[in-house]
Amino acid sequence: MAHLRSLSQGAAVFDVFTAYADLFTPFVDFSQRLFRGPGPLPIRDRELIFSYVSQLNACEYCFGGHSQTALLLGATPDVFERLKVDIDAAPVDAKLKPLLHYAKKLTETPTRMTPADAEAVYAAGWSDDALMQAIVICCLANFMNRLVEGCGVQADPAKFAARAKSAVEKGYQRPFQERMAAREKAAR
Repeated sequence: MAHLRSLSQGAAVFDVFTAYADLFTPFVDFSQRLFRGPGPLPIRDRELIFSYVSQLNACEYCFGGHSQTALLLGATPDVFERLKVDIDAAPVDAKLKPLLHYAKKLTETPTRMTPADAEAVYAAGWSDDALMQAIVICCLANFMNRLVEGCGVQADPAKFAARAKSAVEKGYQRPFQERMAAREKAAR
């Protein structure tokens, strides 16, 4: 059930973004750049890190859509079940595992981060740019998980596949722009 009176029951994240467009238009642009813009991490791995952090936070809404997106982009079907148990035994590229460990620690115990955590990422062959991209994805997931839960946005598993398909085909900016255009048209 939505916690904000201005949101209808069954509201999705884009409904929140549209209702508060002045706050979220730059945020959507930022999300598009982070997920689909240039960067050292493959798009699938960006989605996988975001999904994993959402899974750690038990945010069904964010985990559902983004994990399906990661799967559409080629992640192994059992990857998230395996990540829950043991990152090191999960079916992901060995080079990605230190970034997942970093994201897990940053999510669960952020005040315990040490230079050794970054050194493990560098030892796997990643650059500062890759580590920063992973950190920002982790931060975005934590932000979005709290936004969703704070607003009372409910997950609808029947919509996960469609959300993933839209994310793969359109990214994150275009669906928001389409909603804003429809809202403006309806207001005329």
